[in-house]
Amino acid sequence: MIDIYSWTTGNARKVYIMLEECGLSYTAHPINIGKGDQFKPDFLKISPNNKIPAIIDQDGPGGAPYSMFESGAILMYLADKTGRFLPADARARYTTLQWVMLQMGDVGPIFGQAGHYNDKATGPEHAHARKHFVDDGLRLMAVLDKRLSESPYLAGDDITIADFLTWPWCREPESRGLNHDDFPAVKAWFAKIGARPSIAAVNELCEEVRAGREVRRVK
Repeated sequence: MIDIYSWTTGNARKVYIMLEECGLSYTAHPINIGKGDQFKPDFLKISPNNKIPAIIDQDGPGGAPYSMFESGAILMYLADKTGRFLPADARARYTTLQWVMLQMGDVGPIFGQAGHYNDKATGPEHAHARKHFVDDGLRLMAVLDKRLSESPYLAGDDITIADFLTWPWCREPESRGLNHDDFPAVKAWFAKIGARPSIAAVNELCEEVRAGREVRRVK
């Protein structure tokens, strides 16, 4: 059983998607970041950076509970635990990890800042920052679009954790000053993954979590 402590953000959805795709049993514990739950001492014990998501695998390495923070590390861990969505072949594995790092180091942070300045900090005093982050968001969308025009998924012919990490950050592009219509390969990939049963399950889960309800799903 996996205990996941999280909310309903893009980073939260990455882990929910992976849990669903891997068929793992889990309990989702709401951490309402709008109310500051991420700063409570109990959460700090499993997430030293005070950020969601974090997990405790009750059957971790050696059979003992094991806690983790950082969404990219969590997905790599769950992939190794289940033997799914991260290839064992060295070439395919490192191709996947390159796209994982692009999401963690570029897509997530830049799209997050683009969303902040385009949707929240909208005053003229933020115009320079807004242009910077939206322009870089457009550049990254072009990088993804080029890759996905050459390959059905980010790491190649098969879906991997790179797709599960990146997909949630491509939701609601208009809030970041972006438009899927300008990037047809991204748009097609986004729709393809969005049609997977795991996404519907995660959307339903997020409604429960947002309402402050703990959710247990046994596979």
